[in-house]
Amino acid sequence: MSDLEEVKVFVTLVECQTASRAAEKMGLANSAISRRMKALEERLGVQLIQRTTRTMHLTDDGQLYYQRCRKLLDDWQEAEQEVMQSAAELSGTLTVSAPLSLGLSHLSPAITDFMLEHPLLKVNLDLSDRRVDLVEDGYDLAFRIGELEDSSLMARLITEIRHIVYCSPAFLDEYGPFNHPDDLRDAPGLGYSNLRHPGRWPYTGPNGEQGEGRVVPRMLSSNGEALRAAAVKGIGIGCQPSFILHEAINAGQLTPVLTDYQWYGMNLYAIYPQTRHLSRKVRALIDYLIAYFSEDNAWGDSLNMFR
Repeated sequence: MSDLEEVKVFVTLVECQTASRAAEKMGLANSAISRRMKALEERLGVQLIQRTTRTMHLTDDGQLYYQRCRKLLDDWQEAEQEVMQSAAELSGTLTVSAPLSLGLSHLSPAITDFMLEHPLLKVNLDLSDRRVDLVEDGYDLAFRIGELEDSSLMARLITEIRHIVYCSPAFLDEYGPFNHPDDLRDAPGLGYSNLRHPGRWPYTGPNGEQGEGRVVPRMLSSNGEALRAAAVKGIGIGCQPSFILHEAINAGQLTPVLTDYQWYGMNLYAIYPQTRHLSRKVRALIDYLIAYFSEDNAWGDSLNMFR
């Protein structure tokens, strides 16, 4: 009997709590479970489990050994899965959540290109600015812009996000000029309602000073395109990611202001539930998007247009 088989018996016994259930799960006799546990404890020279007629409890040594062995078996299983899948085509369904504007303008085309490279893969792409519960709602992956607050989720940085303060030329003529963030307080604002404080815009100045531009929102919306449309008509001044604004700015419909300041410092993250067995298709999509957004494409143009 190999040492690994003894480890499997020990971990299974701990998780099943009784020898009979462990024997049933492993397809062994009860006596075989007892023999292998005895052999393991004799080989290690320590008692791992305290047994009574009705219960079993891990000793301190047993608790430490169980944690290490559980990790060992997880790593072993993951290594086998990766090797078996390495030559296989990506398949199955990925359920993904992404913000509406970013999804339409950049993520959807990138994910489509990824699917062309993996013809057996299916994607269920939910475009919405609402924050989904990945576990409860059954999502494999979500993309979020901003600060991450939920420590129960894992995250990988996809790319940085450039934010711009903007308004229409007519609005600038009426309320401007805007030479310092403090000048914003007298102008009606446009606020993204999914933020905790939609009328507060943190910034880092050209000399490294940090502060907060404040506006009184005349309009709030959970969708960036709606705020952009309102700005074009002169309703207010806003602060949003460059990927939402670059076409309107290039067309002369909107004017960037206070461009020497860095606003928000938010980034785009891929988030997923904590798991040791992140599926290969999720990992592959994340790696693909990191490479995709690092290239010199339309995303890069909108990100760097006012640096």
